[in-house]
Amino acid sequence: MTDWAGRTAVEIAAAVREKRATPREVVAGHLARIERLDGRVGAFRVVRAEAAIAEAEEVGARGDLGELPLAGVPVAVKDNLAVRGESTRNGSAATPDTPAGQDHVTVARLRAAGAVVVGLTNVPELCVFGTTEGVHGTARNPWDPARTAGGSSGGSAAAVAAGMVPIALGNDGMGSLRIPAANCGLVTVKPGHGVVPAGIGDGDWFGMSENGPLATTVEDARLMLAVLADDLADGEPPRREDTGTLRVAASPRSPLAGVTVSRPYAEAVREAAGVLMRAGHQVRRADPPYPASLSLTALAHWTAGTSVDARDLDRRLLARRTRVHAALGRRFVRTVATGKGREGLRGRLEPFFREYDVLLTPALARRSPEAGPWHERGWLRNMAANSAYSPFTPPWNLTGWPALVVPFGTLPSGAPCAVQLAGPPGAEAALLELAERIEALRPWRRTAPLDRQVPTAPGA
Repeated sequence: MTDWAGRTAVEIAAAVREKRATPREVVAGHLARIERLDGRVGAFRVVRAEAAIAEAEEVGARGDLGELPLAGVPVAVKDNLAVRGESTRNGSAATPDTPAGQDHVTVARLRAAGAVVVGLTNVPELCVFGTTEGVHGTARNPWDPARTAGGSSGGSAAAVAAGMVPIALGNDGMGSLRIPAANCGLVTVKPGHGVVPAGIGDGDWFGMSENGPLATTVEDARLMLAVLADDLADGEPPRREDTGTLRVAASPRSPLAGVTVSRPYAEAVREAAGVLMRAGHQVRRADPPYPASLSLTALAHWTAGTSVDARDLDRRLLARRTRVHAALGRRFVRTVATGKGREGLRGRLEPFFREYDVLLTPALARRSPEAGPWHERGWLRNMAANSAYSPFTPPWNLTGWPALVVPFGTLPSGAPCAVQLAGPPGAEAALLELAERIEALRPWRRTAPLDRQVPTAPGA
């Protein structure tokens, strides 16, 4: 029997449609890999083994099997989105353990396309921080298990990077797709506002949070994004209509004052700029006019969103770092709700994106923190760790514009490095096209070689 674990979603779906594989054997193979590896990775809070096999049988019996874009593809879902029959714990002991009556719209779209939900993945409490650990488990980077997978979609990213699923669903309110994707060598897209239905928590962190794909290839990310956006034409995801030269600004400068960028990430930008120039695009070194107040604006929105999500929960059951974050955010809720801070940032950046089509930056400033009990540590220590390594993601949540992460090169540890591509509203197709060129000219290995890693990570 063919082992489908480690194959792409596109490859799996084609094999199922052509009857070279059944959804049951594909899902069973991935469940076996989860059972073998997840004790070291910590990707899943819940594995739906029996339910997934039953659902795979249902997919195999569908009369439209030959037309399904994700036929028989196993998918993992971040544990802040409803999956019918499963509780949504959002990484917390304070949330109810009550099964959801229906799927979140994005989960429903994946299932309608033929995907099978094999489990719900670990997140930090209320999806606040850029490391994933808490009462339900710790998600480690499969490429470097001593390090966190990132957050808050850390479990989803770890599951894909370990080959336990080919694609996973996550979301991004301050970098929560892009941070773990960069750590784990994955492709992700945080779509622009309104492209994919949100419905994340209570108000989507004032409209900043977006649902999106985590995948090992640009092709898989493009397909999953099209399914989530309900934007497939004749079974194919859309591409950029104008195939002409793109104007790309390359900037290794941190948007947040005082944060330095380590050499591997700065060099990744320079080398990726060269790749795009050789592909025929116009690339210049240019820094966006980030305002000096960006750090405060980001902090206000980040904490205020958490405050809203936490207001109906028993604070005694929340981790200390979450309580402090939410308490601080209560001071900012009214100001943030006006939207003036986000409007001001968009107004400042719009002229830059009239001159350039796309901005190329590092995905991170440095490698991720060590995996560990960050949920038991103080708020300031968490903030310092998060801010020092992930300053490049918040601007694009605040503006509501699209941003993408694609692997590029290797860190000294052997873990992946990555770059970010960002653009104005409607730039998703352009970002995917540039990522496709980067992937073709500087390919990254799809999944971490965990089967060959004998030692268990420290503290696992």
